Amino acid sequence: MLNSIVSWALNMRVLVVAAALALLFVGINATKNAPLDVFPEFAPPLVEVQTEAPGLSTEEVDSLVTVPLENSLNGLPFLKTIRSKSVLGLSSVVMIFNTGTDILKARQLVQERLNLAQNRLPAVVKPPVLMAPYSSLSRVLKVGLSSKTLDQMALSELAVWTMRPRLMSVPGVANVAIWGQRDRQFQVLVDPQKLRAAGVTLDAITKAAGDAAVISAGGYIDTPNLRLPVNQLSLITTADDLARTVVEFRNGAPIRLGDVAEVKIGNPPLIGDAVINDGDGILLIVEKQPWGNTLDVTTGVEKVLEDMQPALPGVTIDSTIFRPATFIQLSIDHLTEALWLGCLLVVVVLALFLGDWRTTIISITAIPLSLAIALLLLRWRGETINTMILAGLIIALGEVVDDAIIDVENILRRMRQNALLANPLPKLKVVLDASLEVRSAVVYASVIIVLVFVPVFFLPGLAGTFFQPLALSYILAITASLAVALTLTPALSLMLLKVKPGAHRDALLSRGMKAIYRCILPVFARSPWLAILILIAAFTGTGWVWHTQLKEEFLPNFKERDFLMHWLEKPNTSVEASKRITIAAATDLMKVPGVRNQGAHIGRAEVADEVVGPDFTELWISLDPSAPYDETIHKVQAVVDGYPGLTRDLLTFLRERIKEVLTGASASVVVRIFGPELDQLRSHAAEVGEALKDIPGVSALKVEPQVLVPQITVKLRPENAALHGIFWADRKSTRLNSSHLVIS
Repeated sequence: MLNSIVSWALNMRVLVVAAALALLFVGINATKNAPLDVFPEFAPPLVEVQTEAPGLSTEEVDSLVTVPLENSLNGLPFLKTIRSKSVLGLSSVVMIFNTGTDILKARQLVQERLNLAQNRLPAVVKPPVLMAPYSSLSRVLKVGLSSKTLDQMALSELAVWTMRPRLMSVPGVANVAIWGQRDRQFQVLVDPQKLRAAGVTLDAITKAAGDAAVISAGGYIDTPNLRLPVNQLSLITTADDLARTVVEFRNGAPIRLGDVAEVKIGNPPLIGDAVINDGDGILLIVEKQPWGNTLDVTTGVEKVLEDMQPALPGVTIDSTIFRPATFIQLSIDHLTEALWLGCLLVVVVLALFLGDWRTTIISITAIPLSLAIALLLLRWRGETINTMILAGLIIALGEVVDDAIIDVENILRRMRQNALLANPLPKLKVVLDASLEVRSAVVYASVIIVLVFVPVFFLPGLAGTFFQPLALSYILAITASLAVALTLTPALSLMLLKVKPGAHRDALLSRGMKAIYRCILPVFARSPWLAILILIAAFTGTGWVWHTQLKEEFLPNFKERDFLMHWLEKPNTSVEASKRITIAAATDLMKVPGVRNQGAHIGRAEVADEVVGPDFTELWISLDPSAPYDETIHKVQAVVDGYPGLTRDLLTFLRERIKEVLTGASASVVVRIFGPELDQLRSHAAEVGEALKDIPGVSALKVEPQVLVPQITVKLRPENAALHGIFWADRKSTRLNSSHLVIS
C-alpha cells in the first residue's frame, strides 16, 4: 500500500501540490471563524430545576418541594448524580447525567417527569422552571447599571423591559439574570387600628384590592355593518385610584381602601441586591449556551449595549466588571505567538543544519500543512479552538517536520550517489526507491508516537475532559505529517531537488556537531558501562527531584485579572445588612491602586444560577491591565482579610468554576458527613476540621455552620379562633408582615 501511495504521489505530483495548497487555504480560512474558548467544555451534561416558593421557610421548602421533586426525578435514564439545595423561598434540583448524554434529550426526560410531579406540590409554590442549558464557563459578561438621576425602580424597568429582551436576542445568549431588581407594584399597607374601627375584615380588603386590579374581557358589539370590540379600560392607574376603591358600604356610606390602609407604589421584599463599585445599581449577568462562542457572544452583547446607550440618558453602563473574553483572547494570542515563534525556530534550525534552501523549504512545508489539516479536522468535529488544542499543536510542532526531514535527507543522499554512477538511474526511480527505503521506519515511529497518547483518551472525569483535546490535536497533527511525508514530500523532492556537481560539504553547524560527536562516541564505544551509569544517575536524580522538589497541581495559577470573592455572613443576615457590609468592603477595595472596578450581587435573582440566601455575597473585582499583578493581589487579599468573623475566599473565575464542577462547591476538597442527628453532625464536622487544619497546604479551611436559625412560628389555637369567628380553613396565601398587607 505504501508503494502505491508514494508511486501515485510522484506520478501525480502537480495534482498533489495543488491539493496541498488547497488544503492549506481551506484550513487557514476555516480557523478564522472558529469558536474560541480558554478551556474545552469540562462540565458534564446537567439539568437544573428551580422552584420558587414565596414565603416558605428553608425547612418547608426542603420537605414540601425539594424532596418530592427529588423522588419524582430520581431514576431517570442516564442519570449519574442528583444534587439539591433548599434556601428561603427557593428549591434547586441539579441532575448530572453520564458523559456523552445528549443534553436536549436529557431535558426532555426531565420535563416529562416534572409534568407529573407539578400537581403534587403545594398550591403556594410556583411551577418548577427548567433552567436554560449552561456551559461550564457560562458567564460571559457582567454589566453594571448605575445612575445619578434614576432610582433603582426606574433602572429595573429599563433592565427588564428594554435591555433584557434585546440581550436575549443575541445569538448564543442563554439567560440574562438581573440582580438588584425592584419591580413596581401597588401595595396596600393595612392599619389594624383603622381596620378594627371600621369593622372591616382582612378578607374584604383582599377581595376589594384584587377585584380592582382584574382586567376582564369586554367582548364586542355588533351593528348592522360593523363588529366593534369593547375595550374595558382599567380604573387603576395610580395609587390614588386604588385608594378610592370601595371595600364596603356602611349606612349608605362607602368605606374605601384609603380609609383603612395606606396605598402606595413600592417593590416586593428583596431576595437579593447589587452593588456597583461602592454604590447602588443593577447588575446584569449574561450567560451563554453550551454551544455558544464566548468571543462572539461577548462581541454581540457589547454591540447591543453600544447601540442602546444613546437611548438611555443618565444611565452609566459598565461592561468591564467581568469580561472573560479578554483573558481568552490574551491566552489565544500568547499561544498563537508561541506557535509562530516555534515555527520560526524550527525553520532557523533546519536552515542551519541542512545548509540548503531547497531541502529547508521542502521540510518546513510539513509544518503549516500538518497544522492546517489538524485544525480542519477539529473544526469538522465541532471542536472549539482552546488552549488545550493549541498546546497539543505546539507540542507536535517539533515532530511534524521529522518525517519530512528523514525523507528529504535520504532522497538527497541517494540522488548524490546516483549522480556518481556511470549510468545514472531516472530521477523518479531514485526518489521512489529512496522514499520507500525509509517509509517503514517513518510509519513505525509515527504509529508508536500516536500509541503513546492513546491512553489519554481513557482518562476519566475532569482530567480526561481537559487532556483529551490536547491528545487529539497532537495525534491529528502527527498523522497529518505522516500523510504529508508520504505524498507531498516525495513530489516536491522530485520537482525541486537538484544535485550540484562536485563533492558535497555539510553545513558549518552540522560539521561542528559531527566533530564533537566523533570525539565523544569512541569513549562510550570503548566503555559502554559508562553510558549506562550516566543514564542510571540521570534517572535517579530525576526521581529525587520529582519526589522531593516538584509539587503536583492539576492546573497552574492563571494570571486572570477578574477575581471573585465569596462573602458569607452569619445565617439569617438580612439583605440590608449584607449590603451594608458589601458597600464597606467595596469602598475599601476601590481605594486599592490597580482595582479598576467591581460589582457585587447579594442573595439571588429570579431565574438565576445562584441558589443562596441573603447572607451570601459574590463580589467581582476587576484589575487594571497596567497594574502590577502580584502586588495588587496581595493588597486585595489584605483588604479581604480585614473583615474577621466572616467566611470569605478570593478566587479567580477559572479556578472557582473548576472547583464547582468537581465538588459542587468552591473548594478543592469537600468532606461531607451524613447522618440523622444534627448535633452529632456538628460535633463530627468540628473533629474533622481540627484533624485537617494542620495538613500542609490546607488554606481557608471552612466548616459549614450547621446552626439553627431563628424564625417566627405561628400556631393557631382553634378554640380561641372559634370565639372570633376565625377558621383554619379560611387561611389564604395572603401574608401579613408588620401589619402590612402586600397585594402584588
